Amino acid sequence: MSQHARTSTPKHAAPKKPARKPAGKQSRTPAAPATSTPLFSSRDLLPLLYLSGAFLFLELLLRIANTSSPFFDPTLLRIIASSLAAGSLLWLVSTIIPHKTVARGIVAAMFLILGVVVIAECCVQKFFGIYYQIAYMLGMGGQVAGDFMDEAVGAILKNLWFFPLALAPGILTVVFRRRVVPDSKSAQTGSHVVLIFISLIVFALAQSANVVACHLGNDNQYYTTEYTANSAIPRFGLVNSLRLEAKYSIFGMPTPSFNAPAASASGATKQTSYKPNALDIDFDALVANDTDDTLRTMDQYFASQVPTQQNQYTGYFKDKNLVFITAEGFSYATIDKERTPALYKLSHNGFVFNNYYQPNWTQSTTGGEFAAMCGIIPTWVNGNTAFAESGDNAMPFGLGWQFQTRGYTTMAYHNNTYTYYGRNITHPNLGYDFIGIGNGLELPTNAWPRSDLEMMQATIDQQIDAYKSNGTPFHTYYMSVSGHCNYGWSVNDMSRKNKDVMDGEKGSETVLAYKASQQELEYALEYLLGQLDEAGIAEDTVIVLTADHYPYAMTENSDVDYYAEMTGINDNESLTTRYKNTLILWCGSMKEPVKIDDPCTAVDIVPTLLNLFGFDYDSRLLSGRDVLAPDTDPGNVSTDMHVAIFADYGGGYSWITRAGTYEASLGTFTLAKGVTLDDQDAYIASMNELVRNRYSMAKYIVQTDYYRHIFPNWKGGMTLTEALAGGASS
Repeated sequence: MSQHARTSTPKHAAPKKPARKPAGKQSRTPAAPATSTPLFSSRDLLPLLYLSGAFLFLELLLRIANTSSPFFDPTLLRIIASSLAAGSLLWLVSTIIPHKTVARGIVAAMFLILGVVVIAECCVQKFFGIYYQIAYMLGMGGQVAGDFMDEAVGAILKNLWFFPLALAPGILTVVFRRRVVPDSKSAQTGSHVVLIFISLIVFALAQSANVVACHLGNDNQYYTTEYTANSAIPRFGLVNSLRLEAKYSIFGMPTPSFNAPAASASGATKQTSYKPNALDIDFDALVANDTDDTLRTMDQYFASQVPTQQNQYTGYFKDKNLVFITAEGFSYATIDKERTPALYKLSHNGFVFNNYYQPNWTQSTTGGEFAAMCGIIPTWVNGNTAFAESGDNAMPFGLGWQFQTRGYTTMAYHNNTYTYYGRNITHPNLGYDFIGIGNGLELPTNAWPRSDLEMMQATIDQQIDAYKSNGTPFHTYYMSVSGHCNYGWSVNDMSRKNKDVMDGEKGSETVLAYKASQQELEYALEYLLGQLDEAGIAEDTVIVLTADHYPYAMTENSDVDYYAEMTGINDNESLTTRYKNTLILWCGSMKEPVKIDDPCTAVDIVPTLLNLFGFDYDSRLLSGRDVLAPDTDPGNVSTDMHVAIFADYGGGYSWITRAGTYEASLGTFTLAKGVTLDDQDAYIASMNELVRNRYSMAKYIVQTDYYRHIFPNWKGGMTLTEALAGGASS
């Protein structure tokens, strides 16, 4: 040890002890308080804000993409409330699940799936102009991919900008998953309970506000008995629509109600010496025995309807043959005296309907077919089209069944895949032997679209030969396809085939290619008329032709409305003028045209034909009415009146009567020339109620299999009178 060390610490020195303080005088330094985590902080709300914001973002994105609907309206409040409710519910689920990896996967999957749904709805709305329910899109996806891949790819490519935006919430959720779904505060059980409590409170308040908002105003029926995706998404948002679709698919639709519209003037339909087109149905007995509320309401409704009257044209075509054509994408604008002589002849002779419309029933071709073939307004039933949903129903008014009762051969043909839209089920259910591509119809050319002329050449001769050789009458139905989109020289085989016919015509390529595709329908009609004339049976044959829908593909996925260019009318799909068309009802025995000015649509074809061919039927049970029957005086409201009803394209159902035109999207009523009304508001209210009732009951006719309820003993080959005689009304 160094000298220096020894000096600083003396040898043998004892260490000093601190002086002891007197007892009772000791003081202790208080310990620092332990740091504690609060049960709840504002940062805990960030996941709720993100989740609700993500739902709102997708809702607004879909809303922005639909340029045909207004952006700022009360629907925004419903969308905000539903987004907050959905976000709080997802927040609750992610909080309850103890395994946060699982919770994060659920949240990310939710937004990725919802993003795909938003993309699908956007593409569908851009191409068809409507929204579809998820169940329907899933059911039709395979058929679209198989038969219309080019059109589907085109719609996708033109909306690619939408894809990353719709998928952004799902992708961001994956990237920031630990912030969207934080780890649990395992040591803070109270905090966990508080978060669950807050999420429940927010969800209850937001969902209550959402439901109340959805029931306010004039949209309540679209939330309940008249729900469809197309009516719900613009009014309530996608989240609400998905919720309602799931709810109604599990628990069924609400029971409908109806209020008989009050006549705005006394009198109703003028009475004549003719009998009503009605059967002896004992509705009182049905109501007394009904155990189902919906059926009871329907029985009361149909009992209250006024039947149309027979008239001078009842049985006018009895025992004649019938060729009925639903023409793909047909428009009156394609008819030309020189270029389409057959169409011109048929449309300007026979019965000439000056106010005929074929609305876009929001179901594309199958909706137009259902209206024309069944006389029922096409609606969405259990997430499906009315036609597809009717496949197992009793459909005794089907023209195939009706003509079978008189020994007719009843065939139906389609020059596309026979299973498309389920025609292999729906058409036999109307009494037809149905043949299409894939189950017996073979055509020489494998084109797209296929040739209507080739279909007519391959099928009609055998019907004509049987009639000439043994007198077997025939009713033959055709669903054409040559006029199918898209329209261009490079994408449509029928357009390319008939391009030379359009030489010298003015117009855009889309318009000229459309007309060239419809030229194939003209050639099919020329062949049909030629064969009838050659066989000497033109006077024994009736020809009916209607469009399935106007060629809406001329307006979709483009900044140019080529249909407006072709017609010269500056309108859009929300206006009734867009659906003006031509109905052909011709027979070689008619020497002079009969002009009909009353408004009518495709649903009026079946009752009009049933009367013309002299069938016994009950006019109260169809959506349509016999256009040749007496109508009410303008200003009167009666359930047997002639009215053209249009699908809801925003604002409700538009309609046209002899008194005037109601444009629901504009909320305007325009009086017909020379018509005055004592109380216009009362007339509009009564008509709106009549139209709403008719639309609603059309849905429940299919949903409840109502005709089986009325005619439980009916089967194919049996007349309706025979079915009732078997005890149907008891």
